[in-house]
Amino acid sequence: MAMTDTEFHQLADDMFQIIESAIESAIDEQDADVDIDASGGVLQLEFEDGSKIVINKQEPLHQIWVATKFGGYHFAYESGQWLDNRSDAGEFMPFVQQSIARQSGINISF
Repeated sequence: MAMTDTEFHQLADDMFQIIESAIESAIDEQDADVDIDASGGVLQLEFEDGSKIVINKQEPLHQIWVATKFGGYHFAYESGQWLDNRSDAGEFMPFVQQSIARQSGINISF
């Protein structure tokens, strides 16, 4: 059965909240400098060096897109997990964790 828009938004919003909480913990624990802007289906993380990671919901496709300074990635919900369907980035949450560490040196945990 296809995912409804409501289900998509709930799943995506839950992940956005988990990421925000993990970043806020890293800010406290590691004295990290990260600006978090969450609005309109977009979660934008700006790091001390000015680089950004932008995570946004693509409602018509029921996908989550991630833009890092290393490239763009598209994740679709399959078999109970968000998987990259354009490259070999794998599962969404580990990818975001690795991307934040790679781009900013900040280690987060979920």
